[in-house]
Amino acid sequence: MPAPDPLTPDPLDPSATPGSSGIVLAPSFGVPLGVIALGLAALTLRPWWSGAIWLGASVAVFGLFLLLQTSLLRLEFSGDALLVWRQQSLLRRFPYAAWLGWKLFWPGLPVLFYFREQRSIHLLPVLFDAATLRQQLELHVSPSSSPERPDSPSDL
Repeated sequence: MPAPDPLTPDPLDPSATPGSSGIVLAPSFGVPLGVIALGLAALTLRPWWSGAIWLGASVAVFGLFLLLQTSLLRLEFSGDALLVWRQQSLLRRFPYAAWLGWKLFWPGLPVLFYFREQRSIHLLPVLFDAATLRQQLELHVSPSSSPERPDSPSDL
């Protein structure tokens, strides 16, 4: 049996809860409610396009899924990693040392959060307080640490 990693919170440890080792971002319901509103707005196209009901329903259901995720998930910025929690369970940790860069798309109305690790790329909807997200990212990870364009295909 492998030895436990001292940097990974033990989910059974009562002190291993969101906020026990860093800053937890407050949820923001703007993106999910906006997606639901777009789905409902698509229904107004029904007199001109018969597929509008399916489009509207699909977009609205996706918005409801995002609403559920906003209620359940929490991001925590600890000293060495970004932690993703679902209620009291640690789902994933992203060590800052493995990050190559990050970006919040559409600064005036941030709806997408992109970050790249050494071996993976992540694109997430902004379901959390965007101002605190940006502040914590600037504190823990430099946005200019990744090149704008990869130098070689191996960088993809």
